[in-house]
Amino acid sequence: MMRGPGPTDLLGRALAASAARAGARIDLADGQATPWHSATFTGARHAFAAQAPTGYPLGKWLAMIGDTDLPLPGHLVADVAITAREECGGLLHFRIEALTVESENTVMPG
Repeated sequence: MMRGPGPTDLLGRALAASAARAGARIDLADGQATPWHSATFTGARHAFAAQAPTGYPLGKWLAMIGDTDLPLPGHLVADVAITAREECGGLLHFRIEALTVESENTVMPG
């Protein structure tokens, strides 16, 4: 049984922290996740609706989001992208989508 926040909540926190380090304050709606599988990996696709005041820090962070290191215990963030954006009244409304895969870094008892 999983305790504590799940991967989607942790990913949302990592995204918000990454934006804050870049000087941008983003507001994320609760994320949604759908299971994802390939022949060799198991994970999930995550989506977040977000908004933030427009400006240089936000623009710079959004431009670099695909190269941002987002720590996520037990998972690897394989891809992050901005898939929609619309500016309205000094706010940018955007959608963040990410693909995570479960990490296989388990420690065997010695």
